[in-house]
Amino acid sequence: MIETKGYAAFDPNSPLAPYNFERREVGPHDVLIEILFCGVCHSDLHTAKGEWGGAMYPVVPGHEIVGRIVKVGDHVSKFAVGEMAGVGCMVDSCQSCPSCQDGVEQYCEQGFTGTYNSPEPGLDTPTYGGYSNHIVVKENFVLKIREDQDLARVAPLLCAGITTYSPLRHWGVGEGHKVAVVGLGGLGHMAVKLAASMGAEVTVLSTSPNKEADAQALGAHKFVVTKDPEALKQVSGYFDFIINTVSAKVSLDMYASLLRRDGTMILLGVPPEAPELHAGTLIFGRRSIAGSLIGGIAETQEMLDYCAEHNILSDIEVININQINTAYDRMLAGDVKYRFVIDMASLENTNV
Repeated sequence: MIETKGYAAFDPNSPLAPYNFERREVGPHDVLIEILFCGVCHSDLHTAKGEWGGAMYPVVPGHEIVGRIVKVGDHVSKFAVGEMAGVGCMVDSCQSCPSCQDGVEQYCEQGFTGTYNSPEPGLDTPTYGGYSNHIVVKENFVLKIREDQDLARVAPLLCAGITTYSPLRHWGVGEGHKVAVVGLGGLGHMAVKLAASMGAEVTVLSTSPNKEADAQALGAHKFVVTKDPEALKQVSGYFDFIINTVSAKVSLDMYASLLRRDGTMILLGVPPEAPELHAGTLIFGRRSIAGSLIGGIAETQEMLDYCAEHNILSDIEVININQINTAYDRMLAGDVKYRFVIDMASLENTNV
């Protein structure tokens, strides 16, 4: 086994703290990655605090991982020692169900293996994520990363990037489409950048007037304050697509009314309470509400290549690992633009 240093949540209420654990040895189809940067996702916080249930403590979060390959198994053909690599939200799936065969492993009918807090296939331990100094992953779930980029800003693409890229591609967003983005956080700021790069007219829908300058800087063409009834009237029945990234309870009726006939609102956030929606809002306009998860491995690689080609990166604040608990508090308060990323070199200076 490989001795590993990391940070873990030991229960729902205590701060994350240093943790020693073991990873499996590198098998014939495995890649060992020295982790350089790991993004901090809202999912990390929800899982660490047990808010989604099923937390297998200790939990080592982190699924926005960028690092350098330091060892490969004898049968690995896609990667070599010294190359940069990424790991997103999945590290395994059944590989045989229709979804896996179609390249959408995120919808694996057996359930994909998450990068952290999932049963590790063949072991009695859960998977441990990227708040650590290295990780062992099957080569089929490793992504290629171009080295000539700001690697810290690439890390959040492994979750926030693919979560917003996948629905834009699936629904064919492009030139001539009018797209609204609800929520200007880690997901929302990537949705703005990506949709604008694809040629869509992008509007940010926000309750906060003071976010307008930020929205424009990210590439939004319009900004609507949803608390202003007159502003809402101007965009009633206007949008082809609404990308809703909000995880709080919001009025789906209000947002759905902004869709044109045959428009679609795509939900990316999971509110703690079930939202209310009047069927008539959809029926009288043949509107749709859909959901989207992350993307499959092939699509995630496509997204990384697309972002590299178009110079699309996450807006981040780099932190040391010993600042993670403060980062969680600030994330809850919305005090980050727009993603925290941990410099994992700082882990070497902790007492584990």
